[in-house]
Amino acid sequence: MFRLAHLSDPHLGPMPDASFRDLVSKRVIGYVNWHRSRARSMTASWLDLLLDDLKAQSPDHVTVTGDLVNIALDVEISAARHWLDDLGLPDDLTVVPGNHDAYVPGALRRAVHAWGPYMTGDLPLQDGFPFVRRRGNVALVGASSARASGPWFATGRLGSGQSRRLRDHLGRLGEEGAFRVLLIHHPPQSGATSWNKRLTDASRVRAAVKRAGCELVLHGHTHLATRTEIEGPNGPVPVIGVPSASNGPGRKRPAARYNLFSISGEPGNWHCEMEERGLPASAGRDDPAKVGFIARHTLKIPG
Repeated sequence: MFRLAHLSDPHLGPMPDASFRDLVSKRVIGYVNWHRSRARSMTASWLDLLLDDLKAQSPDHVTVTGDLVNIALDVEISAARHWLDDLGLPDDLTVVPGNHDAYVPGALRRAVHAWGPYMTGDLPLQDGFPFVRRRGNVALVGASSARASGPWFATGRLGSGQSRRLRDHLGRLGEEGAFRVLLIHHPPQSGATSWNKRLTDASRVRAAVKRAGCELVLHGHTHLATRTEIEGPNGPVPVIGVPSASNGPGRKRPAARYNLFSISGEPGNWHCEMEERGLPASAGRDDPAKVGFIARHTLKIPG
């Protein structure tokens, strides 16, 4: 059995000081939004409680599906690398970027450089996205939907080249009999977000999965606990979203949570159980005992 943990959207804080030059861009919107709202709802104390519980579960591998930072300042990107180093070794932790990690032009390149060991494939010649990491009979396929977008937009896009490579990777891994887990920040299902936050070429992702197959899709971005499906060649493929890993209880969005997947079986007869763990709505700030089991689901895996 392989135990895979999934968290997303930690939006690591607190927000560092920013110069006037830093804020002469879309960043000023995110800077104001942080201080008006997220500084109170997304704190390191909630995230630390969540991670203490995650580490206690001793998963075989941890995945983070983007939005590590807020407005992609250089100091944020550097601090996020230290956070990743504390969370786990690159062999045990896989990351894909989110739209906040690509908040302004050039930010994504700096983030990929800083976090590279956590978003690099197993093959020496493999470069860029999507990358593939094999862990036993589980294959992690990391795609990047992160793109710099205009003010008041949080859209994502893979592009035709990455979508084509995604289809090829999924097809090859399917032939090898791997349990394929697609990691992506933006949800690929239709109508998952508002128009200004959507994955603009989600149809390409759905087409790749429909043609080549996939066993599980994990995403972030919405800050919601969701279980939906997209079409695969052998039946519906589960698509799982998770709340922000740092969000406090009593807010509009669900409190901090992560999902733990237990994967077993073989091609055509896979089994996957999903356990939601985190803070219930009534959790107390200084009560780590409140972090724990929320719900368990058996996912129907196509085969």
